[in-house]
Amino acid sequence: GIEFIDSYVFNQVEYIRFNSTVGRYVGYTEHGVKNAEAWNSDAGILGQEQAELERYCKHNDANYYSAILDKT
Repeated sequence: GIEFIDSYVFNQVEYIRFNSTVGRYVGYTEHGVKNAEAWNSDAGILGQEQAELERYCKHNDANYYSAILDKT
């Protein structure tokens, strides 16, 4: 399967990440944890991440898979 990770970094420190495997945001700093709680309770924001998963990963996965098959 595909795992989509969307990391948010400030001053070279990752403070929050969306992970498609768990389907929600995880905070790594105090600020990130607060954002994660807010963003996880917002269906619109979670929906945007799911749309990115569909738009980017599933589309490119098909292209990569096709390219691999062409080489074998």
